[in-house]
Amino acid sequence: MSDDNKSTGKNERKTGDVKVPPRNWLLWILILGSIPLLMMLQGRKDPKENQISRSFLVGLVTNNLVKEGTIHYNPQSSVLQEITGKYYRSRDGVKLTNEDTVSFTIKTLLNEELRDKLLDAGFEPKEPNTFLVNLFITILPILFVAFLIYFFFIRQIKMAGKGALSFGKSKARMLSKEKNRTTFKDVAGVEEAKEEVSELVEFLKDPKKFQKLGGRIPKGILMIGAPGTGKTLLAKAIAGEADSAFFSISGSDFVEMFVGVGASRVRDMFEQARKNTPCLIFIDEIDAVGRSRGHGLGGGNDEREQTLNALLVEMDGFDTQEGIIIIAATNRPDVLDPALLRPGRFDRQITVSLPDVRGREAILKVHAKNVKLDPSVDLTVIARGTPGYSGAELANLLNEAALLAARNNRKAIGMFELEDARDKVRWGRERRSLAMTDEEKKYTAWHEAGHALVNVMLKHTHPLHKVTIIPRGQALGSTMSLPKQDVLSRRRKEMLDMIAMAMAGRIAEEIVSGDISTGASGDIQQATQMARAMVCHFGMSDKLGMVQYGDNNEYVFLGREMMRSKDYSENVARDIDAEVKRIIDEGYKVAKDIIDTHRDKLEIIAQSLLEYETLDGSQVDEIMRTGKFTPPPPPPKTDPPTGAMAATPLPEVPKPIPPHLPGLGSPAPAAA
Repeated sequence: MSDDNKSTGKNERKTGDVKVPPRNWLLWILILGSIPLLMMLQGRKDPKENQISRSFLVGLVTNNLVKEGTIHYNPQSSVLQEITGKYYRSRDGVKLTNEDTVSFTIKTLLNEELRDKLLDAGFEPKEPNTFLVNLFITILPILFVAFLIYFFFIRQIKMAGKGALSFGKSKARMLSKEKNRTTFKDVAGVEEAKEEVSELVEFLKDPKKFQKLGGRIPKGILMIGAPGTGKTLLAKAIAGEADSAFFSISGSDFVEMFVGVGASRVRDMFEQARKNTPCLIFIDEIDAVGRSRGHGLGGGNDEREQTLNALLVEMDGFDTQEGIIIIAATNRPDVLDPALLRPGRFDRQITVSLPDVRGREAILKVHAKNVKLDPSVDLTVIARGTPGYSGAELANLLNEAALLAARNNRKAIGMFELEDARDKVRWGRERRSLAMTDEEKKYTAWHEAGHALVNVMLKHTHPLHKVTIIPRGQALGSTMSLPKQDVLSRRRKEMLDMIAMAMAGRIAEEIVSGDISTGASGDIQQATQMARAMVCHFGMSDKLGMVQYGDNNEYVFLGREMMRSKDYSENVARDIDAEVKRIIDEGYKVAKDIIDTHRDKLEIIAQSLLEYETLDGSQVDEIMRTGKFTPPPPPPKTDPPTGAMAATPLPEVPKPIPPHLPGLGSPAPAAA
């Protein structure tokens, strides 16, 4: 049986029900319709047989020309009968030969005189067995009705019963090595997490190595990390390396519309696991079922809480057994119930963080095995230019580069495709077809020139990478800066300079147009969030001191947050607003002083953007040093068109600093 047939069979059998394809209805119609057709064909005679008249039949009998004959008695008629046979060819009543015969048939009224003549001439009477025919005609409708009743009622009731009984069955899927070929060689960029989970595989292969020292393997391991960092991939690698059974299930598979189904599935899952000990159970997105109890509006009988209670008891209760290891993954550890996180249930928490520059290079090398790269490609440059990218984004980057190379009829993936794919993954595709007026293009050029000028002149900003007025994504233009190394924390002076750089776009735009527009809305939002985080969470305000104001939870929990009031007074709230405004106003003043001082160079940058659409950081530095712009040489025909990105790394996407992750935000390149 082929794999396709196996997969088809799995798809057709879900929760005990067998799905009948729609084509089977056509098959049943053909079968039922062919029964009367066959009965009709069975009763038909050969149309080539000679139909004779009654007088001709009497003449044949009188002249003794009939070779053989049969009288077929019709049970439904006592008068009209069918007579068949063969007669010799003759001329003037004289037989021509004994070999030349003709078949005949006739339906006629058979009276006693004709019947006696036929019997005397050797005709054989044949009476059909009407019992079987009558029985078939009588039983067939009953059988047909019984079949319909079974098909439409009894069968559906039986399948409904099976489906109802299967609600409480676990949906955990057991993975085998034949289907899952992922190993630790396919995991890169998370070496510390890989070492910790590899202990599970070593324990399953040689448990005495740990037991002779009195140690025991953790009952549960919780993998925490941002989306796309490789938590599920790490679990697949454990399944591929381990020789024991591996069950995989999602947290949402426990919850159903029927009360008690989730708890029943938890018990059934552990019952299956006990039959295959030692084994591993992987629960993906456990926050779907493991949220803190008491924060919902459903009360103590909430279905999710019952499921969580069953999970807690099975993991560490009176009737627990050794040999079952739970691995769970989530990107929301802050919402999990404390009872789930205590030692004895999840003994170990593994943080799967975003990869650093070496990890990104290792991830790119793993995924590059599946694509064809040009020998000139340097993955180190791509790794340095993708700070903040997760493993999933890096895999998507290589895939987009492969699609772009195929679209351009390239034989291999080059640096241009990789860097263009990097921009596309993070900011979106270039929108060169966007219909922009000359006036709108001019304002955009001045806006981005203001960002670039202030970025170069300030001391604590990241080096400028490039500035462009080519629309990409939702932005009409963008100014991108590249950090020299991965950003692990931020300094106060750096954040103040970033706020000043964000203000520069509005200032430059106002100089050239004498008016302001909505193009700086993203800059204002970014600067406001950064200034508020400095005041409320980072303790960077001299007036308010090192005090945290407001909770750092990003999401609201019903029942816990709705009734909570602010933990600071109205006077403090006014002071916070005043400090935020002061920081932004100071950044605005710094940016305005720089732009007023270098007004001539700002105009050169803007005019160069209008002519060439894209300038890199070195060209802007040249303008600031010499006051002149040297046009770049025309690119060769084989190179990408003008305005495409240069073969240098790009920074990460500008993101607001999340209040609950102080110091871990990304550098904030300004974007219009």
